[in-house]
Amino acid sequence: MPEIVAIVGSPALHSRTRNLVMEIQGRIASEASAAARLIDIAELMPHLVVRSREETSAILEGALQAVERADLLLIGTPVYKGSYTGLFKHFIDLVDYKSLAGVPVALLAMGGSDRHALVIDHQLRPLFGFFNAQTLPTGVFVSEHSYSDGRINDPVLQNRISTFVRESVDAVKIRAAMRRLEAA
Repeated sequence: MPEIVAIVGSPALHSRTRNLVMEIQGRIASEASAAARLIDIAELMPHLVVRSREETSAILEGALQAVERADLLLIGTPVYKGSYTGLFKHFIDLVDYKSLAGVPVALLAMGGSDRHALVIDHQLRPLFGFFNAQTLPTGVFVSEHSYSDGRINDPVLQNRISTFVRESVDAVKIRAAMRRLEAA
């Protein structure tokens, strides 16, 4: 069964980013008949005080290995001062850069205002481009005024999320088919 691994880059245990990532991951997993695993940076914080992969705890190593064997990565991060969080970046720095080549990556970010909307194209895409990952065409940026009471209240953004989910489902199915062919 293909696996969708979502990474929540928020340092807060209870965040809007986490809630939205979980909702979207559930939709993708359901439509793609895939397993889902959530990696929450807030939960990993005590394990992230390491300089290298050799120093990781079993918990952190398990999270890194899940990322490295994912059929789809769903990235969700809050935006602070124009970029993703430092803890998210530190986690990604520990990932084996060769392992993400060709892996589809769906990008989602949440920020206080539309001033942060370019974070997907100017921060996240280049980061995963370094890994030779396949970032999906549609990224989703959600600002505070588009999200209230745990819901997206903007119909245009709801349509964009539907496109995002559809692209993600297609990518999971293609990746799973490729893996089956490689195994045959």
